[in-house]
Amino acid sequence: MAVETIIDGVEEKRVSHIKTPESVKAIYMTACVAGTPSIRERLVELADSTEINSIIINIKDETGRISFNTDNPLLKYAAVGTCKVADMAEFIEYLHEKNIYTIGRIAVFQDPYLVKKNPELAVKERDGEKVWRDRKGLSWISVCSKETWDYTIELAKESEKIGFDELNFDYIRFPSDGDMNNISYPSCGVGTFSKQDRLEDFFFYLDKGLRDLGIPTSADLFGMVATNKDDLNIGQVLERAEPYFDFIAPMVYPSHYPAGFKNFSDPNKYPYEIIKYSMDEAARRLVAASSTPLKLRPWLQDFDYPVTYTADMVRAQIKATYDAGLTSWMLWDPSNKYTRGALKAQ
Repeated sequence: MAVETIIDGVEEKRVSHIKTPESVKAIYMTACVAGTPSIRERLVELADSTEINSIIINIKDETGRISFNTDNPLLKYAAVGTCKVADMAEFIEYLHEKNIYTIGRIAVFQDPYLVKKNPELAVKERDGEKVWRDRKGLSWISVCSKETWDYTIELAKESEKIGFDELNFDYIRFPSDGDMNNISYPSCGVGTFSKQDRLEDFFFYLDKGLRDLGIPTSADLFGMVATNKDDLNIGQVLERAEPYFDFIAPMVYPSHYPAGFKNFSDPNKYPYEIIKYSMDEAARRLVAASSTPLKLRPWLQDFDYPVTYTADMVRAQIKATYDAGLTSWMLWDPSNKYTRGALKAQ
């Protein structure tokens, strides 16, 4: 809902936000879907008729393009492309009228569009000149790029202004897939450096820059961050991310665990066990760090890879989340086709 105020004789429209539900039950929505009323309404109806009370919408996806129009001179160059939500503010207000908590997702360091505009900010090949690309041919911004930190904060502030109730940060890591023997990070300085330290520097800076914004933030982390004590060579360590975000979202998709994890020959056959073990471990670690496990809000799998996902498999993950003492979860399907049978009716 928009609230009008008068500041220095000028009428200014400000948005109000929905309070974070005690138990967030969310589905993910791409910008393409959010920008197509006939399609997005199916997901809104799903929230209306089931236990879903929250929707995550892309603000900036892995391409680097921003999904809503903005006059901000730092951002408007990226507010282009076919997947735009021309009525983003109105759509969020519509969701608010239905009491649907709205989370905006910002992919940070995988950003080919920003690399194209500012190649000096990119992860480079070993020669320090050529832009490095991952296995999919995508380029990345260096975690050490302070310009990108400021850019991310500016985008977050613009997103709050149009109504998002929470800001979710994804791709907050060093790259992992590609020729890792031919990679360098010139902006991180000369010589060796700690990926954990550099990433925590970003977390600290982001938290400081958004502290007065008045809405929660959340961080997407690799699923195995819940169980690994090292940084998986991407800089992510649970205890080093937790202090800077209101919620932590490990992506514990069973399909992303290697064969043999915890002696499961095929993790895809054990969705309950994978999520239960992972979230038990994450909860235990947060307690040991004098934090609360209720900061944990896992991403769960509802997509068909490498096996067809059934309602029972989705529900098993939700049950595992609850059995680990947690209250919130988010479902991920890049095609936005969610399994209604896995959800409790409203």
